[in-house]
Amino acid sequence: MSATEIWIVIVGMTIVTAVTRALFLIGGERTVLPERAQRALRYAPAAALVAVVLPDVLETPAGLSFGLSNHPLYAALAGLGWFLWRRSMLGTIVVGMLVFTALRLIF
Repeated sequence: MSATEIWIVIVGMTIVTAVTRALFLIGGERTVLPERAQRALRYAPAAALVAVVLPDVLETPAGLSFGLSNHPLYAALAGLGWFLWRRSMLGTIVVGMLVFTALRLIF
């Protein structure tokens, strides 16, 4: 792509982003999301987090791996287990990091 094409794409993406984010502001009070859509949007942050984290946890340079060499996977599972058991965010981070570090030192 030439420099001009790149700038055209950047400007186009900027316009699309601005318009889609501003639609609800432009509509004012007339724009009301249905109750079902509002309920569904409560899960958007968790879904986005899973979409970002899951590929990093499951994939290694060799591809998809469930072996002991995939330290992030087992650290994430340990952290998830701790969170489901104790509901402690700090404990989740500490347990995940301890498991990750232990696996790196052992394997």
